[in-house]
Amino acid sequence: MTLLRMTDVTKIFGGLIAVNEVSFDVDAGSIVGLIGPNGAGKTTVFNCITGNYVPEGGDILFDGDSIKGKKPHVVVEMGIARTFQSIRLFPTLPVLENVLAGRHCRLRSGLLRSMFHTPGQRREERHALERALRELEFVGLTDRQAEPAGGLSYGNQRLLEIARALASDPRLVILDEPAGGMNDQETVALVDTIRAIRDRGVTVLLIEHDMRLVMQVCEKLVVLEHGVKIAEGAPDVVRKDPAVVEAYLGADDGRGV
Repeated sequence: MTLLRMTDVTKIFGGLIAVNEVSFDVDAGSIVGLIGPNGAGKTTVFNCITGNYVPEGGDILFDGDSIKGKKPHVVVEMGIARTFQSIRLFPTLPVLENVLAGRHCRLRSGLLRSMFHTPGQRREERHALERALRELEFVGLTDRQAEPAGGLSYGNQRLLEIARALASDPRLVILDEPAGGMNDQETVALVDTIRAIRDRGVTVLLIEHDMRLVMQVCEKLVVLEHGVKIAEGAPDVVRKDPAVVEAYLGADDGRGV
């Protein structure tokens, strides 16, 4: 089943066409990689999906419903969560509270219930705490829950962003360069984490420049260059595509640039 469908999506900034009639599908339960050289339009595509940008053309369907132009908080409530290329945590808040922030979209207690600490509000708060702790355990940060998020290593901050995204109950999680700043050992562990996310029933769409990770974990690749899709298909096929080699890989070592 197709969970996400982009059809002829175009995004223009002034006179610059950042994304030009890009179309691709993401099937439910899959891991799809969006790759290409710097400036290819990858993060712009992500921002169109998550509501940060409104495309000038085309449409974006999530589970059959158009999400084009919807506000970011609405997109999250519909079941799409993301991490960012530039980490966006609350650095002075504890690790646990950063994950709880991701759960906020699922809380239904209003101001009055919160003021009077009704049984329903306390129960909801307890469930949110339990969920946040489960996500920290999932990414291996349980023992760091009381520390300020800004004190974590760069790689662990990446994992914390993943935990926060998962706390929102997504059906699709979008990872923007999740291996950025990670060492080789952390990157190997990230492969297992991404697969475990998919095994939970959450679909994964990611941008990543580490081609070793991409080739290990992705089931399909979509390649952009200058805002245009130049290839799409299984990693082994895309890797040998002459247009992809010329535009991005540049060599047969498969590591990318």
